[in-house]
Amino acid sequence: MNGILIVSLIFAAGAFVYSSFFITKQYQASATLIVNNKAEGTTTYNTSEMNAAQGLADVYSIIIKSDTVLQPVIDELNLNMSYEKLKSLITVSTVNSTQVITISMDHPDPEYAQKIIEEIIKIAPEIIKDKVEAGSVKVISESRIANNGAPVSPSTKKYALIGGLIGLVLTLIVIFVREFTNNTFKTEDDISRTLNIPLLGIIPSVDEKEFNKNV
Repeated sequence: MNGILIVSLIFAAGAFVYSSFFITKQYQASATLIVNNKAEGTTTYNTSEMNAAQGLADVYSIIIKSDTVLQPVIDELNLNMSYEKLKSLITVSTVNSTQVITISMDHPDPEYAQKIIEEIIKIAPEIIKDKVEAGSVKVISESRIANNGAPVSPSTKKYALIGGLIGLVLTLIVIFVREFTNNTFKTEDDISRTLNIPLLGIIPSVDEKEFNKNV
């Protein structure tokens, strides 16, 4: 049992060290927008307007990740990457099926990610208004670095836990294989059952210290 625990701890420690020093840390920048479909001059929402705004949020999320928005961002910031590459780095999603949209980007350089998200929320509203001609979109929170500036990945705790579980599973597999392939005799019954011959006698196990005392 102690051996299993030791192996698991060794694997957990190895995974922790690996995730801490050998995996590139990723930081996240994000901003939030809200879609407004309220009729002009009104101050309250009705159900149909709310549902329409939620539907528009899904449409706007697609537009934000399109080259219509991202290519001008690349050109404005002189980014050394293609539209496809930037698209793969950007995540756009609605919050709990509401009209709120979150735009985020993970990158080793937090300021770089923040600058790109900042440019997206600067460019996107006008492009969306021009292309869709329905509703409006406004910034709720400006581009900021998430998690108080700490990396969002890798999770050293998660890696350590996974490493420990891998160590545990591998140890149990080794023990099982050794027991399954072990064809030695362990008891008197093993000998009688396997060889099918009567057992004439047993050589007892003698403690060497006790034997020396009695000599």
